[in-house]
Amino acid sequence: RTCDQLRCTACDFRVSLFDDYIWDQSCDYLFFRNNMPELSKLRAKMIKKKGARAYACQCSWRSIDELTDLQTEQQLRWVCGKH
Repeated sequence: RTCDQLRCTACDFRVSLFDDYIWDQSCDYLFFRNNMPELSKLRAKMIKKKGARAYACQCSWRSIDELTDLQTEQQLRWVCGKH
């Protein structure tokens, strides 16, 4: 379970999440910088995977398919934005 109002303190952008998807390995910084938050453009690099969740802001992205503590990932600057 995760907050659905995450915000990135690095790019000051809302973190989007997509249930049952992962990011293609070819994703890079420029892809997200140029395409967030337009779902129609992001779909080009989304892969359907039941039980997974894809997260992204304009500067960071993660695919999660098992229970993971995102707070342990030092590169991520995501914090709760509304609670």
